[in-house]
Amino acid sequence: MEKTERLLDLIALFLDAREPISWAELREAFPEEYDKGSVQACERKFERDKAELAELGIALEYRPGSDESKEGYQLSREEYYLPKLGLTPEEVAVLYAAGSAAHASGAFPGRADLGHALRKIAFASPVEPESGAQPVFVEHARGRPDVAEHLEVLWQALLSRKRVTLNYRGLGREEETTRAVDPWGICLRGGTWVVVGYCHLRKARRTFHVDRIAEVAVNREKPRTPDYEVPEDFGIEQVAAEQVWEYRFHEPVEVRLRLSAALSPLAPHLFPRAVADSGEWIVRATYLEGLLRRVLSLGEGVQVAGPAQAVERRTKMLEALIAGHQLAREQVA
Repeated sequence: MEKTERLLDLIALFLDAREPISWAELREAFPEEYDKGSVQACERKFERDKAELAELGIALEYRPGSDESKEGYQLSREEYYLPKLGLTPEEVAVLYAAGSAAHASGAFPGRADLGHALRKIAFASPVEPESGAQPVFVEHARGRPDVAEHLEVLWQALLSRKRVTLNYRGLGREEETTRAVDPWGICLRGGTWVVVGYCHLRKARRTFHVDRIAEVAVNREKPRTPDYEVPEDFGIEQVAAEQVWEYRFHEPVEVRLRLSAALSPLAPHLFPRAVADSGEWIVRATYLEGLLRRVLSLGEGVQVAGPAQAVERRTKMLEALIAGHQLAREQVA
């Protein structure tokens, strides 16, 4: 019997059982696997199967016997089955519409799994979901036509915790570099898919735009053994919520902004995580130009008070913007 078939049969046996299954009963149910050869070898094989199931999130627990129940192994149905979500028809409709939009975009990690989930939602829903309404926010995902293919490779590598090798073209660079990366998470940020992980070339955490990846290959050595562990303090939701000036391109700079009376109450919304200090707002930026673009878009309502490099860079960007408008007017005239 193949291992996959044996594991499935084990799961089915424990799901059907109404009481713990003893080792003797397991040997009787699987004579070719657990009752052929030495007792020690059969026990080791069962322990390996238990470990395989545990990796899948299916834990078999040993229950000692008592006056009310016999000893043996048992599978917890409460942990095996997912709890009912109890969504309203309106919530199901929103979930289905968002999932359909993501699936239709063509570039979504785990797209096949998402398709299965959508079919289950449609099957279980008391109301026929309307698949016609597809929000455009997922359609904003842009980039090279092979993004979908690269996303799927990265997604499978992330699930199995396998290192990948990227041929990558960085921001503002024509040449490609080869990077060995441990992918920690994938998210859609500002309309662009990014993968975050440990870069062995830079010896630090880095964020990579998927549309700048020319080639990606997964480490094929020891396919069932993870190459790394994701740090406990890492959260991909934090990356997805990053503002453009928080992209990790440069060393952090604390920029002081002065907002007009009209805009000051909106500061927490305009510049999330900004800190108020003596009538000014301090914004920590690791991509200064991204912050200054937001500042310039707000017109005279926001002024840069410091540091000097931020003030100077804002002036140059403003001068370039004015020159571009003047040139456009001259060409029209």
